[in-house]
Amino acid sequence: MPNPSAGSANPSASLSSLWGYLLPALNHIVRSPTNSTEKAPVIDISYHMGIHTATYNYFTMQVEAVSTNKERERLTPSGTDLYEHIDKYYAEVARELLLGAPEDDSSLIQYIIPCFNRYAAGAHSVNRLLNYVNRHYVKRAVDEDRGWLTLSDIFDAVAKAIQDGDTKEKITNKLKERRTEELKKWGWNEGGTSEQLAHAESCAEAASPLERVVTLSALALRRFRTEFMEPLLAVPRLKGNKRRKPGAHNGNAPNLPKGRLARAVRELLEKQDVDVEERRRLVTELANAMRITGVRDGHPLRKRLDKYLLTETV
Repeated sequence: MPNPSAGSANPSASLSSLWGYLLPALNHIVRSPTNSTEKAPVIDISYHMGIHTATYNYFTMQVEAVSTNKERERLTPSGTDLYEHIDKYYAEVARELLLGAPEDDSSLIQYIIPCFNRYAAGAHSVNRLLNYVNRHYVKRAVDEDRGWLTLSDIFDAVAKAIQDGDTKEKITNKLKERRTEELKKWGWNEGGTSEQLAHAESCAEAASPLERVVTLSALALRRFRTEFMEPLLAVPRLKGNKRRKPGAHNGNAPNLPKGRLARAVRELLEKQDVDVEERRRLVTELANAMRITGVRDGHPLRKRLDKYLLTETV
């Protein structure tokens, strides 16, 4: 995609100007049809550099604008408006993809997998394109304890382990240990590679609440979970005064209503005319998509998929 002409306008002059300059690139990278769902389409190098420069200049202008007003800077850190625009953009894209889902449960999983792969490829490409947002805004937010894991999340557990006389270094190490415990829930093992650590942290970020500030790639994955996955996982409400029995979960109780995705998985696993290798591929990719978008391992459907894969491996 070539660099669009901005004429005499300065793309970094305002949020609306910057967004108008960014949007064609985002739509091309995230929404354009491609021959391969694993790779996002590219934009011209001059457009890429133009976006980097415009984003840098916009942040710089914001910092200068608030430098004389500390209260405003505290309330609205520079970059918040752009970050929120990007979040809303991904929410819209994910909702559009959900609206395009087939009504037939039997073809739902076959729709989700290439759909997610294409979306994720675009998200990772945008993450590189707008990496300055990560470096300037997201890093600052994490330093200010607004990231995926905050001190309040782990304080209670760490506080119980703190003893009288513990030094600041020991307390810091206990905080790091707690963070490591959280990452292990997403597949990280001590001694693993830096790529494995980054992957686990991305999953943890995607699983975080919407108010937490995360990297742009995780921001996109989180929105795929909230706007696409969760509606498909949602269990229809029972009519009347019927209540779900204690301990009953989506995907495990045959007499209770199930979400669309749970029904699709059941059909996939029970159908006799599905090739074994194809079934395993679909289950593997769906389980991977759920994990990457932050669906926790305790979710009944994730447990069912993981159990199937474990049984098939043995």
